[in-house]
Amino acid sequence: MNATILLLGVLFSSIGFGYFLYGKKQQKSVPLICGIALIIYPYFIENISIMLALGLILCVIPKFIRL
Repeated sequence: MNATILLLGVLFSSIGFGYFLYGKKQQKSVPLICGIALIIYPYFIENISIMLALGLILCVIPKFIRL
C-alpha cells in the first residue's frame, strides 16, 4: 500500500462524508449519491491517476447537476 493512495483515500472520503451529510440534511439526491460514491470508491481503486481523476469528477458533479 502506497502512502499517496492512503492520503487520497482519506481526502476524498472526508469530502464524500461532507457531501453525504449535506445531501441528507437538504434532501438532495445528487450530493448524497456522490458522497456515498466518494466514501466507497477508494477501497476498490489502487491506481493513483485513476483515483485522482475519479475523485475530482465525483467532487465536481454536484456543482453542475442540480436536482
